[in-house]
Amino acid sequence: MLVNLATIKNHLNIDSGYTSDDTYLEYLEGVAEEVVQKHIDRTFEDIVAEEGAVPQPLLHTILLFVGNLYENRESVAYNQVNEVPNSLSYILSLYRDYKNANI
Repeated sequence: MLVNLATIKNHLNIDSGYTSDDTYLEYLEGVAEEVVQKHIDRTFEDIVAEEGAVPQPLLHTILLFVGNLYENRESVAYNQVNEVPNSLSYILSLYRDYKNANI
């Protein structure tokens, strides 16, 4: 896990004493890691090898994606939602390896 459970709970404003969703949150973090890596066409292992660490903005995209998955557990929404500018998609685009992209 690149982003620990305490950080995820803090991001989602979940009390640290509430543990019923811990396993689910850890699962979502794993999903978010995979999605981010596929989106940028790079592995975190390669990024660490090149840069020494995973950049903070990419770690934040994991938090954003976990939050989205946690709050929106189904693929259908019954209200209108708009993407926040300069958020998940924008940050990911900064790190995408376009020469390896499957476009």
